[in-house]
Formats: sequence, C-alpha cells, structure tokens
Amino acid sequence: MPFRIATFLMASFLGGACAAAILGWHFLWLGAWLGAVLWLLLDAWRARRLLEVLRVDAAGLPSRGPGVWGELAERIRKLLRAREQQTRQAEERLQEFLAAIQASPNGVVLLDEQGRIEWCNQTAAGQFGIDAERDLLQHLANLVRDPAFVAYLASWNYSRDVVIDAPSQAQGHRGHAARLSVQVHPYAGNRRMLLTRDITSLEQAEAMRRDFVANVSHEIRTPLTVLAGFVETLQNLPLDAEERSRYLALMGQQSHRMETLVNDLLTLSRLEGSAAPPPQRWTRIRALMAQCEDEGRGLSSRLSAKGHRLSFSMEGDSEIAGAPTELQSAMSNLVSNAIRYTPGGGEITVTWRLLPDGRGEFAVQDSGPGIAAEHIPRLTERFYRIDRSRSRETGGTGLGLAIVKHIAQRHGGELRIESTVGKGSRFALVFPLTRLRQASVLSAVA
Repeated sequence: MPFRIATFLMASFLGGACAAAILGWHFLWLGAWLGAVLWLLLDAWRARRLLEVLRVDAAGLPSRGPGVWGELAERIRKLLRAREQQTRQAEERLQEFLAAIQASPNGVVLLDEQGRIEWCNQTAAGQFGIDAERDLLQHLANLVRDPAFVAYLASWNYSRDVVIDAPSQAQGHRGHAARLSVQVHPYAGNRRMLLTRDITSLEQAEAMRRDFVANVSHEIRTPLTVLAGFVETLQNLPLDAEERSRYLALMGQQSHRMETLVNDLLTLSRLEGSAAPPPQRWTRIRALMAQCEDEGRGLSSRLSAKGHRLSFSMEGDSEIAGAPTELQSAMSNLVSNAIRYTPGGGEITVTWRLLPDGRGEFAVQDSGPGIAAEHIPRLTERFYRIDRSRSRETGGTGLGLAIVKHIAQRHGGELRIESTVGKGSRFALVFPLTRLRQASVLSAVA
C-alpha cells in the first residue's frame, strides 16, 4: 500500500513538473491532475487485464510485475497452483480408493435416493449379472428380480442381510448357481450402499459338514447296534461255549470295524491339518512295492479260498520324496481295494513305471466287475459307496479313496481312475518329476 501511494504521488509530481516546464508555473496544478489521471487509467487497465485473465484462463496469469496488481497476480497464481495440486492428489486418492473396491472379493453397489445405480464394482456386476457401465442410473430392483431381494430393498429394514440366488448369468463353484448374501447400509440421507458376498462355498461346506456328521453317525450306529444286541443276548440268554465264542467273534468284528473307521477319520484329519511332506526325504519304490505285495497276498488268502492271481512288476528302480507312511498307505489302499472287490480267482496287476514325460505312475489293474461311469467322479467323496452292502462285507469304511486322493495331492500328484463295467478297473497314482530320482548306489546296496 505505501508503494501504491508513493507511485501515485510520483505520477502527480512528474505531471506537474512537466506542465510547469512546458507551460509555466501557473499550470502546475493541471500537470499534477493529468499525472494522477494517467496513473489511475494505467492502474485500471492493469486491473481489467487481471480480471479478464481470471475469467478466461486462470492458468495464463502474467508473471509477477510491479505494483499491487502484480503482487495480487502472483498470490493468486500460488493459490491456484496449490489448489490444482490438492485437486490432483484428491483425484489420485479417489482412483486408488475405487481400484481397491474393484479388487475387493465382495461386491459394492452405490444407489441414489431413488434406488438407481450410481456406481458398482465388477464383482457386484458379475454377481448380479449386470453391466457396470451400461446399467448406470438404472433401478436395481428392475435388474435383479428376485422377490426376496426386491422386498428387502423396499423395506428399509436393513438390520440383517438377505440370501438370494444369483441371476442365471452368474455361476458359482463347479457351475452351480451362486448364492449371494446382500446387506444394505444407508448413508448420506437416503443413499444406500449394497455389500454382496458369494456364500456358495460356505453353504456347500456346511452341507458337506452335515452330510459328514450324518454319515459318521450312521457308520458308527450300525456296529454299536450289533454290539448292543450281542451284549444283551450274552446277558439274558444261557449260551453254550460254542455259541458264546461265535457271538464274541462277531462282536470282535464289529469293534474292529469301528476301530478302523475311527483310524481312517483320524488319518484324514491329520492329512488335512498337517504340513506338506518333506521334499528331501527319499524312499525306494522297491521297498514300497515289496510291502504292498506282502500285505496284498496276505489279504487275498484271508478273503478268498481261491485267492487271486497277483502280479507285481517294476520298470526301473526309482526313489520318491515324501512321507513313507503316507505313500505306503495310499499304495496299499489301492491294492487292498482291488483285492476286496475282485472275486476270487480274478487277476490283479500292480506296476510301477516312468512315463515318457518323466513322471512316475503306480497303477493297480483288476479284473473285477468294474464301475459305471456315473460313479467315477464321486468315488473319492467320503463315505461314497457304489454297493454299501458289498463294502461293509469286505470291511471297507468308505474313506479309503478319499485318503488316497489327499495323499496324492500332498505329494503334488493325482489319482486317475479308469473303469469299464464287466471288464475291471484301473487306479493310478501319478507323481511329478520333481519328486522322483533314480535309486542311488548306496540305497541299492542296502
């Protein structure tokens, strides 16, 4: 402000001095007045120029010049630059926030006061079967026609969620219709935010848990009922030594069946909850095959008077990395299954070979009755049996192939099943190249 007054006085003084020099001292006041008018006109021109720049393009402000208008232009420039930086940072944060919501496994939909879509992420679009861009400003209730959802959205009572079937366009796990949990949260007056969650796997897990409990209860109840009947018979009826011995033998079979079932359940629990087997512990395939042969021939002689034609062969001597007890359990399980379900006199071939791609295959081929194609995908489910009476007669628990599958997966392998009704079945464990090596000289000597 002092500078502004000083320039005004200097303009008046210079105007008076020029007038006095040219026209004489009597015209001093006229020169001072003209100088002041010129200063005011120049000042007004600079102010007008600044206003025009602000109206048209604030970014084109002139560089700092002399006087208060130059100072004002520079200050405005700094404020605008700071505001632009803040706006840019806010935009970046908004984009980061939207990207984070897009990456969320849960769906998010923002609705305005009329229930129209303002924004939604791709997860919600996929779950509801809508287009995130095309369906903007469309009423969500017109796009998702589930009666339970429409009633929930219109009720304005959002203290709980609602579970609905996803539209036919959205598929859940394994091609089944997805199940969605939808929760609405009002905000900013009558605006609403929908959070969706795919609970298909949770409901499937809950159904599997219920089935598992029911199956375990059923499997244990049967031998318990038999045991209770035998105990009551022994307590209430006079029996001779032969009958008593027969009843006790039957009770022993049922107790052994329950013990086997409990052991298989514990094995499954341990496989699912323990760490992966060590990749540096090596076991010879020859040793595993030898134990399978001993167990197989012993089981065959006990189950059938005719026995079975068993054949064990190896192509090359290899070692496999993993847990020996688990590998032995999986291989023995396949051999024992083949023996149990193949009639006496049937042929069972057990082989180990290296595939052309370097992977190893342990295969069990039998000449049994075979398995219908519709049963094969479900054979590794817990307690799944094709013939329940036949399985119980042979001592099966319905958990053997589930255990084999878990062991194969823990060792990076897979279980392959091929079967033809009336021609037999082939079960194979295929192990990856990274878990195999040629048997060392020291182990071969041992």
